[in-house]
Amino acid sequence: MEQRLFVVACIMYAFTLFTRYLNKKDKLTTNNAFAWWHSTFLFVILSCAAYILTFVMGGGTGEPLNWPKLILGIILAFGCGVYGFFKGKKAVDEKRQKLMKADLEWSNTVYFAGFVASIVMFFFIQAFKIPSASMRYTLVEGDHLFVNKAAYGLRIPFTDIRLFPYEQIKPGDIIVFQFPAKDRSQQNCGGSQYGKDFVKRVIAMPGDTVQVKNGRPWVNGKELPAQDYEVYENIERVPYFEVEDKEEYQTLWQEHLLDNYLGIELRDSFGPVVVPENTYFAMGDNRDNSCDSRFWGPVPHENIKGKAWFVHWPLNRVRWIK
Repeated sequence: MEQRLFVVACIMYAFTLFTRYLNKKDKLTTNNAFAWWHSTFLFVILSCAAYILTFVMGGGTGEPLNWPKLILGIILAFGCGVYGFFKGKKAVDEKRQKLMKADLEWSNTVYFAGFVASIVMFFFIQAFKIPSASMRYTLVEGDHLFVNKAAYGLRIPFTDIRLFPYEQIKPGDIIVFQFPAKDRSQQNCGGSQYGKDFVKRVIAMPGDTVQVKNGRPWVNGKELPAQDYEVYENIERVPYFEVEDKEEYQTLWQEHLLDNYLGIELRDSFGPVVVPENTYFAMGDNRDNSCDSRFWGPVPHENIKGKAWFVHWPLNRVRWIK
């Protein structure tokens, strides 16, 4: 998703270069030509600024862009463009040059901000908004947090290679990752999760054997100790039953198909499965209300974007995430 910011910045940069070329060739010397250019320039630059702002403030969280806010920004940009047309019609000589200089300075600011935002969000920090109750009460709906994308290494663009990791993924880490869906037709937890970012806690590592009995996770034959962050409801549980065809069960789980067969039963009775190489088993802290690895399978290492780092909004919940 960060690539979209880079594309917008490139478009703005190319438009700015084209404008400089027109100015150098004296193509904007008449009132009509300058008025149309000034109007178009304002509309393009302010629309790009609205997109960048909308993306950084919410669109980069793994949720769809906030289209009402973006459309409002584009409408305002159009209004500014209309105003700029009439202002450009009246501008002559020195006034025209001042408008040209101001527009180019704004353009430089917008495309530079786009480049910086795309680089920062690709390599270092991503904004994320908690959309559901699956991590309650560690993270609650509406929490805005920063994800440390450099924690597990800097990713080389267009590859799954990471360099210079300063820590390794371990049980208990809260990770943000792109949902492991091969295409939009894949159905999990009642719908398509394709392209969405999820946040969960790592429960088990590659090679670990995982089971869930009466809702509680077991790893390598031992029940995990109860933790303060875990939330369970006082509900009737599905009794644990161990499947007969473990190989088929493992295959369905790895292919993200298991919940299509067993559904909600997986909440309380799951496994055993072996976590494949280079993948992880993740669960939400709100164990009875979490669409997690019990239902849709392991988290591939290459899907992991980073480690949940810091809640920055709302102010009464600002804190480091543990």
